[in-house]
Amino acid sequence: MAKGPYSDKVMDHFMNPRNMGEITDANGIGEVGNPACGDVMKIFLKINDDQICEDVKFKTFGCGAAIASSSMATELMIGKRVDELLALTNQAIVDALDGLPPAKIHCSVMAEEAIEEALKNYFKSKGQDPAVVDEMKAKIKKEN
Repeated sequence: MAKGPYSDKVMDHFMNPRNMGEITDANGIGEVGNPACGDVMKIFLKINDDQICEDVKFKTFGCGAAIASSSMATELMIGKRVDELLALTNQAIVDALDGLPPAKIHCSVMAEEAIEEALKNYFKSKGQDPAVVDEMKAKIKKEN
């Protein structure tokens, strides 16, 4: 049963977060923070040669909604191609969690931003211009 403003899924991902931790040989790491609320989210990616996310972990310092957003985001990322990761919006995370209170939507936005930062780091590690992430993201938004 949902507790207050949070869905059962939010509570489940908060109480039993999936993919928490770090990947020591990650080839994409993204960290974002929201100074307004003090949350910090770090995403670790392991992307294979076929540009498939084969592993993802997170470390989040923040409220229950931030932890749940991080956990759900990682669940939605495993097995996806880089372009599919970029198409993962904060709204998709909110929907997968069966909603977040309006005051907590920023937690899902942070998850989307952490994914983007991790992908920029991934492209940089491959010797490519990280701006490709912004270009791909703009193209996806235009198509949708």
